Amino acid sequence: MSIVSVNPSTGRTLRSHREATPREVEAAVSRAWAAFGEWRATPFSERSRALTRVSAVLGRRAGRLARLATDEMGKPLAEARAEVEKCRLACDYYARRARGFLRDERPPGSPPWSRVVFEPMGPVLAVMPWNFPYWQVFRAAAPALMAGNTMLLKHASNVTGCAKAIGAVFREAGLPAGVFTTLVIPSGRVGALVADARVRAVTLTGSNEAGARVAGQAGAAMKKGVFELGGSDPYIVLGDADLARAAETCAASRLLNAGQSCIAAKRFIVVRKVLGAFEREFTARIAARRVGDPLDPRTQVGPLARADLRRELDRQVRSSVRMGARLLLGGRPVPGPGFFYAPTVLTGVRRGMPAYGEELFGPVAAIIPVRDEAEAVRVANDSPFGLGAAVFTRSRRTAERVAARLEAGAVFANDFVRSDPTLPFGGVKRSGHGRELGPQGIREFVSAKTLWLR
Repeated sequence: MSIVSVNPSTGRTLRSHREATPREVEAAVSRAWAAFGEWRATPFSERSRALTRVSAVLGRRAGRLARLATDEMGKPLAEARAEVEKCRLACDYYARRARGFLRDERPPGSPPWSRVVFEPMGPVLAVMPWNFPYWQVFRAAAPALMAGNTMLLKHASNVTGCAKAIGAVFREAGLPAGVFTTLVIPSGRVGALVADARVRAVTLTGSNEAGARVAGQAGAAMKKGVFELGGSDPYIVLGDADLARAAETCAASRLLNAGQSCIAAKRFIVVRKVLGAFEREFTARIAARRVGDPLDPRTQVGPLARADLRRELDRQVRSSVRMGARLLLGGRPVPGPGFFYAPTVLTGVRRGMPAYGEELFGPVAAIIPVRDEAEAVRVANDSPFGLGAAVFTRSRRTAERVAARLEAGAVFANDFVRSDPTLPFGGVKRSGHGRELGPQGIREFVSAKTLWLR
């Protein structure tokens, strides 16, 4: 059996990758388990030096890695380079900070002869998506490996070349065999890995369907899991907002990675007082973005990653228009080769439409008019998702008040939602549970052990 990579800019096959045999997977799990015994005993200083070498390899290979991501999933080359650099930041951050985050603790009021120590759990299975083929992996791997765990990567099939390249980065950096392993397998073989007693925890970023399935498997096996799933991030534009800034920020967030991001702005909840002005400002900025070949440095919006994703997005747009949404821009696939979709703006979106309740994973913006701040918050929370949110207002007090009422893992004011190595990242409701990044991220895959040494 083979797994095929397709160039989404042309629709042509890039290469075929041989699927790992059951014997090869068994050998990889055995190596990860054996390596865990040695890696957990490796001093923090040595793990830190190893991760710093990984960062250096990423820097040397940045150009080739970026081109590979662009070829396999269509990300504009400048965005792909920025993604590789962000992976370096995560490696450097945990190389410096991991020891402090996992230092022994004595909780206030606890007996003087007691303390809490943090120990690694074992091999962690990482099931990762295609939209940020490097960042999603490294933001999980850097803290997990620094904590003393080993990792098995099952990446999305359409970015198998990126998955192999990540494995090569760790090998070039000189990490021991089995500390990080890429497995070339289809999603149907994940369940057996989750059930394997040597795999001690699972982290998954992906769709709600995939997350629910793997979380169920992990629960049945009593395995710890971190799940970052879908999002339909609301961006609230209030009557006192700086509309030029709001429109530019919202456009940039909506079209980053061709809109294929869990934390991209998706629902634009705008008070009627400024609705017309925002529609004009926002639509003009969306229309000005250049769509085209992601290898062209002038390109700002590339293709969608797969043909089926474009078909689903077009269905959501057409259905919303039939139900009464008004099309301000775009609304169709771009003719010609590849999986391009025209940047699209819908307004008059209301409850019951796909553009209101479903995640739009592509360059489509849904504007939802509301009367006031109270209705804006209600509409923002009227979603099964709760990953990120943003509010645009000139008042710090208003921003604080609205942020406190929004059901989301992160709320930004007058800026677009993004992840940062220093801050915890994750969602609520159907956007998942657990946290990546920051101090919280490295403590997800350690065991807190109480010692009572009287």
